[in-house]
Amino acid sequence: MTTLRTTPATPPPRLPVRDKAGALGRGWGGVSPMLTRLAAERATGILVRERGTLHLADGKVVHAESPAAPGADVLLAAHGTLDAEVWRQALAESIASTGSAGTGARRLTGAEAVHGAGRRLVAGGLLSAGALEMCRLTALYDAAYFALAPSSTPGRFRYGTEDGPDAPAVPDVPAAPLEPDGTPGVPRPIPVADLERETLRRRDLLHRVWPDALPDEVPLIREHRPAPPPLPARRQAVLARVDGIRTASEIARELGRPAFHTLMDVRRLVAAGVVSPCPPLTFTEPRPGPGPLGPPGPLGPPGPPGAGVFVDPVESVDPHITLLKRLRDALEAL
Repeated sequence: MTTLRTTPATPPPRLPVRDKAGALGRGWGGVSPMLTRLAAERATGILVRERGTLHLADGKVVHAESPAAPGADVLLAAHGTLDAEVWRQALAESIASTGSAGTGARRLTGAEAVHGAGRRLVAGGLLSAGALEMCRLTALYDAAYFALAPSSTPGRFRYGTEDGPDAPAVPDVPAAPLEPDGTPGVPRPIPVADLERETLRRRDLLHRVWPDALPDEVPLIREHRPAPPPLPARRQAVLARVDGIRTASEIARELGRPAFHTLMDVRRLVAAGVVSPCPPLTFTEPRPGPGPLGPPGPLGPPGPPGAGVFVDPVESVDPHITLLKRLRDALEAL
């Protein structure tokens, strides 16, 4: 063990402190240290996280996917901008095509396939370039928000294309060139600093509306109030699909809206007291099995001491919350 002796002339060395100003300046606030390192390395590949994937090209994000967020195809087809079958056909043709750059044929990555499908639709006059870019960026930021959410498992990064160096090549299928050099091209990349800064901004917005993230994950139920507040049409559409089964992400996909925007509407509904997350199924004690005195008794009020009781999940909510809700309803009824 080494002992460090100090004197008034030689004060002890200062402990290392994280430069918060520098972190904010480069857009990193602890969202994903691995992503920050990959951006510094200018890496190309796919970052796989618990709730989504990020496609990187030269250290920048070009595509993002998450099961919790609708894709660009859902956003385009939601309000009649594009027929879903037309998108599927364009995507199939894009996947069947091969890049002409480099030696030999290869498969397209997921980002290239989606971008190629959009470019085909634009070239065919079925979609405007502005609508394609707007939906692409909306879907990218939406999926990246969930992909960069805190997770319990470490992320994994695969360098190169998603197919790997040993992936078999597909037959060379002639396709209309999408770029001047005949390659499928890549979408405009998003710097990692901008993506992480936007992710932190969205987290802060959700926290301001309602600090509890439970409504983002679980099915939602309605709260019956004697005098419900007036709601705008956008939130009424979300409320109409709250049935105790759908989650916020499922409602967003059904409405064809970005999932983050739907989370904002859901948290506002929770803050207004008209929606609440389904309480977890909890059982204080197992139900009694058949015994010598006959079959188990029906569900109902607690029996004599020692008897097992099934607790209704709806009634197992914190009694303090129930009391506050009753006080709120009584004040509104005055």
